[in-house]
Amino acid sequence: MLTVRKAQDRGYADHGWLKSFHSFSFADYYDPRHMGWGNLRVINEDRIATGSGFGTHGHRDMEIISYVLSGNLAHKDSMGNIKGIPPGDVQRMSAGSGVMHSEFNHAEGQETHFLQIWILPDTQGLTPGYEQASVSEEAKRGKLHLIAAPMGAGGTVGLHADARLYAGLFDGGESARLAIAAQRKAYVHLVRGQLTVNGTTLAGGDALLLQQETEITLGDGKNAEVLVFDLAP
Repeated sequence: MLTVRKAQDRGYADHGWLKSFHSFSFADYYDPRHMGWGNLRVINEDRIATGSGFGTHGHRDMEIISYVLSGNLAHKDSMGNIKGIPPGDVQRMSAGSGVMHSEFNHAEGQETHFLQIWILPDTQGLTPGYEQASVSEEAKRGKLHLIAAPMGAGGTVGLHADARLYAGLFDGGESARLAIAAQRKAYVHLVRGQLTVNGTTLAGGDALLLQQETEITLGDGKNAEVLVFDLAP
């Protein structure tokens, strides 16, 4: 079964310094039809104005992934990590038993555009952790590259969760297929461009929710960047 989630149907918040689209219920945006999908709880598409950001705040019992599209995201946390996250890097923070952190636009004179992704962990109360790595454009060109997966399962970063996240870049005749187990759920989020997924054409910001499917096919891309999630039911 396939369900399309159009970009314009997402929740939206404009705080001046922050403009954010919410794929699932978040903060002041509440829609009981969109509370998450499998163990995927949040996809926020955030744009932070220059010189602005999220002050120190806390999280717990969540796997949080940052995927920067442009600009640079400055991260500081109570574990002692002080990092800049440029485009091409993927960052995973395990909030576990509790962590404090802040995030600011670290790109002078330009907006920082990134995706904030939350996935529910398998176990609560874990020791907080942090991981960050760079993924080249070549690794994602015309294929799906595994950027996050359960610990030890070969992802660019590891997750304390039964979930796999792939990233890909597709243009022209480039295509890819991904087998999934029928009992699992999958979620395809088109970051930008245009892409046909299982016969459905998506535009930037659109998503496709899949259940009881055994394969994801991607092709006919036009400057497309896509994230594909293989999720617990």
